[in-house]
Amino acid sequence: MVFELGAVMHDHAPSPSAHPPGAHPGAPHADPRRWRALALLCVAQFMLIIDITVVNVALPSIAADLALGRGGQTWVVTAYSLCFGGLLLLGGRLADALGRRRALLLGLALFTTASLVSGLAGTGGVLIAGRAAQGVGAALLSPAALSIVTTTFRGPERNRALGVWAAIGGTGAAVGVLVGGLLTSGPGWEWVFFVNVPVGLAVLALVPRTVPSVPPVRGPLDPGGAVTATLAAAALIYGLVKAGEDGWDAASALVPIGAAVLLAAAFVLIERTVRTPLVPPGLLRRRTIASGNALMVSASVLLLSGFFLCSQYLQNLLHFSAVKTGLVFLPAAVATITGAHLASHLVGRIGGRPVAAAGFAVAAAGALLLSGVPAGGHAWPDVLPGFVLLSLGVGAGFVCATTTAMNGIGHAEAGLASGVVNTGHEIGGALGVALATALAGASIGGRTAGGFHTAFTVFGVIAAAVAVLALALVPSGRPEPGDGPVFAH
Repeated sequence: MVFELGAVMHDHAPSPSAHPPGAHPGAPHADPRRWRALALLCVAQFMLIIDITVVNVALPSIAADLALGRGGQTWVVTAYSLCFGGLLLLGGRLADALGRRRALLLGLALFTTASLVSGLAGTGGVLIAGRAAQGVGAALLSPAALSIVTTTFRGPERNRALGVWAAIGGTGAAVGVLVGGLLTSGPGWEWVFFVNVPVGLAVLALVPRTVPSVPPVRGPLDPGGAVTATLAAAALIYGLVKAGEDGWDAASALVPIGAAVLLAAAFVLIERTVRTPLVPPGLLRRRTIASGNALMVSASVLLLSGFFLCSQYLQNLLHFSAVKTGLVFLPAAVATITGAHLASHLVGRIGGRPVAAAGFAVAAAGALLLSGVPAGGHAWPDVLPGFVLLSLGVGAGFVCATTTAMNGIGHAEAGLASGVVNTGHEIGGALGVALATALAGASIGGRTAGGFHTAFTVFGVIAAAVAVLALALVPSGRPEPGDGPVFAH
């Protein structure tokens, strides 16, 4: 991943002799630190994205040490994504109000501290609380970082920078599974959290010298909208988890799902009545934002559910070790990088619509291949072909989602728009894991593969439907840069 990121940046960054600062077309007065700032911000975002999947491989070891059942294991994964995604819109507003560099530093400090607490956890409750705190820190850090990227680059450089950023979303999730396996089989599962501490401290030290400060954009917040949105997502995820445990017709599943519908309605009502809504209705009515976010939710559902299901299948049915599972997932990481890299070039040439449709069609083919995994199968050819195709297609989907949603976004809306994009990523990931748990049912931790067949079939149908819808929803043509200025000294 480090090599790929460096290669992309080297390929696209103008050489000092060819394009001195301020001379790049479409990027007047460009700050010479912009590529170093992008690299640093990508490291921070990469750390956040890895933490979505890094625990998947470690879950069996965590469950054994902390006596967690199937529901508890699901919450170790989803508590992070839920708080991350549910509070991202508020985090985007806070980033604008506090100043983006300040919000970045505060979020990173909270995330690093919560990582230490998670690694030291002696009970499942403490670990889940630590994961939730990680998510709160990430919700403040991520939109601040993306808004800095969006307002730093202009012209062709902006699409390239967003392509690099989008690649982090897909490859970070893939690499997290490999890192989780190596750390769990080595020093222990605690180190999937401890490893964040030195990285977080290093980024904290470098940000003030690399990322210039931008004046805050003052404005009222909407805590009511943030709370109802987060509670609605939490109730839906809880209901899906209980459906997997107790059945879809159980009151324990239907009641929280019904509560999620009511909370979602309350969120819409709040947004229509408050003076400054968390999500202005006009923003979501924009075709670029709506279609880009739909792609982001779908890509996250597919990738995170794929990692979760394949990890459970390999470890529980095929009895792979954590490190062997991580190594099996390495081709998927390479495929995600490849898909994102290809899409970042193609979107600027032929537009996001055909690339998105092709990417999700490939992901659908991969999921449907996985729907036939046998109870006593092998990593090759039963898992890898389908999972590589799924990862390749979703890697392209992440790039299309980000470039479509951020198309034409200017400086004043960068924080909010980036919060909407990242909300789709995290809520989609949490929903994907919860839905995978509900669909796979007893096959998770069991001896049969029937639940995996059902889950992968459903996800394959979802990917195919998104591929068709992309042709109608995603605007035609190539993305155009927004009016956000590059940052200055």
